[in-house]
Amino acid sequence: MKKNRGKLIFIIACVLLSFYFLYPTYQDYKLTKDGRGLTGDDSLKYFETHDNDIRDARAKRIKLGLDLQGGMRVVLEVNTLKLLEDLAKNKDDAFNAIIAEIREAAKTSDVDIIDIFQRKFQEKQVRMSRYFGNIRDSDDDIMKRLRDESTNAVDRGMEIVRNRVDQYGVSEPSIQKQGSRRIIVELPGVTKEAEVRQLLQGTALLEFKLLIDPDIALKVYESVDRTLAGKPVNDSTATDSSKAIADADTSKTDTSSIPLPEDQLKASDKEKKDHPFFFLARPNQQQGQAWNGELFSAEGDRGKVMRVLEQPEIKQLLPHDMSFAWSAKPAFIAEGKKYFALYGLKARAEINGGVVVKAQATIDPTYNKAVVTMEMNSDGSREWARITGANVNKRIAIVMDNAVFSAPVVRSKITGGHSQIEGMDNVEEAKLLEIVLKAGALPAPVDIIQQATVGPSLGEDSIQQGIWATALALALTAVFMVVYYSTGGMMADIALMLNILFVMGVLAAFHGTLTLPGIAGLILTVAVAVDANVLIYERIREESVTGKTLSAAIDAGYSKAFSAIFDSNLTAFITGVILFQFGSGPVQGFALTLMIGIVASVFSAVVVSRAIIEILIARGVHVKFD
Repeated sequence: MKKNRGKLIFIIACVLLSFYFLYPTYQDYKLTKDGRGLTGDDSLKYFETHDNDIRDARAKRIKLGLDLQGGMRVVLEVNTLKLLEDLAKNKDDAFNAIIAEIREAAKTSDVDIIDIFQRKFQEKQVRMSRYFGNIRDSDDDIMKRLRDESTNAVDRGMEIVRNRVDQYGVSEPSIQKQGSRRIIVELPGVTKEAEVRQLLQGTALLEFKLLIDPDIALKVYESVDRTLAGKPVNDSTATDSSKAIADADTSKTDTSSIPLPEDQLKASDKEKKDHPFFFLARPNQQQGQAWNGELFSAEGDRGKVMRVLEQPEIKQLLPHDMSFAWSAKPAFIAEGKKYFALYGLKARAEINGGVVVKAQATIDPTYNKAVVTMEMNSDGSREWARITGANVNKRIAIVMDNAVFSAPVVRSKITGGHSQIEGMDNVEEAKLLEIVLKAGALPAPVDIIQQATVGPSLGEDSIQQGIWATALALALTAVFMVVYYSTGGMMADIALMLNILFVMGVLAAFHGTLTLPGIAGLILTVAVAVDANVLIYERIREESVTGKTLSAAIDAGYSKAFSAIFDSNLTAFITGVILFQFGSGPVQGFALTLMIGIVASVFSAVVVSRAIIEILIARGVHVKFD
């Protein structure tokens, strides 16, 4: 007994520590279960009373993976080609042609975009210094910088996505890099798919752009309209178009304060033929007021409008400094159709979101609408004051990711660097925009290439099935050990139960995450633990046959079986390390519980079961192994 006292104290300490670390998991389960049975004011009062206890328990409990808790798994891919386009110092027809070829080649190839990029430039025999760096740079130097930029873009993208997810309030998120361009995001407990997509994909490119003067925009649109109609573009255009806008005046829709001309909604084929552009993008004018430069298109017509404006013969009619952007939200709804505003903007932004140092979602008390207030740094404040002072009574569009949130008229010079973004439907949408602004802009656009959603009910089913599978495995194993090894089998079963306790305790202590594959790893741990006991007990049987006493047979059995146990478990542990290092998601969950289980099973089989057996023998209990 005395020689095992130290082992016994250590085993008891391990058991108590395991229970200590597992208690928050039990506490969270009990508090949540008790709260679910309440309704109305009782439920509200209960969660208010136990809010701190629930928060503390959830912070220390065993975390549940996406497959057990429910939520979303999203695979993002950084648009490296768009990043390379943005890095180019100039773009001509030759450059655009190469980019188009790269884009097509990337669709059918798994080769890295950077390698395709380099190969295409070499095939065309075009020096990269023509578009990147300076004339003295070699292609190799430029390619090295572009590769670094590409790698940094993914790393920065991961950090920005992590910041956004943290501010969104997702508990226990998992964000990992896969390959050279992909980011895997797992968000347990998330159910609002649209919000998450917006949160992860928004590049947060905030720009402040001046609107093209309405008179100039009017002449441009007239020219486009006449060109599409096959009419000559001449000085009479202004008269014709002014009349068209004046005629498009009178009625208001039931759902908007902005009028939409009924004569355009019910236009004849001849009228559409005479004004093809104005019936895709309709000019609009408040009665008795000057036209503000906006056009309105039905949701399904926006693509047609942009294809028109991208036509080479139409591009020749557009000022070189003119760009276009749609409103972020529908301007109004008429006859069941959503209509968006098209803005003609200066191509160059007056100022961008890099100067924003603070953003806050709030409610505008004047209009009772959700807005995001912004505060700029000193340089931004100074530049904003200059811009607004030079453009009084002109409109400046607030553009986020090429969508116009609002285009207010500058009434006076704005000092102090304070501004606000309007156009959000509710506070939740404003909060998302605040998070994106505060977390920063993604260095390159990201595309969602894969998305999977696991419902909470499916997660609960997985937990129940995992518990039943583990319990069944334990029960069958325990029965087999008792039947085959008698008293020794009972000792092995006790060690086996402690083994499971130790594994769960270690997971809880290190705030590990339990997944469905992790439960599979836990069940496999049961087999590994029993395997060690089988090796030991078979060795004890062999030693007993030679005439040794029970104590001598036990000593020989444990010592001679140890090398085989150590070797087999070491190789399994190394496999677990490899799986954890190079795997992702479910594979890592399996590997983590397997590695913890291997260490715990060796400890349980070699130390715990032996200590129990030796204590029983010292007390005169007859221990049998057959």
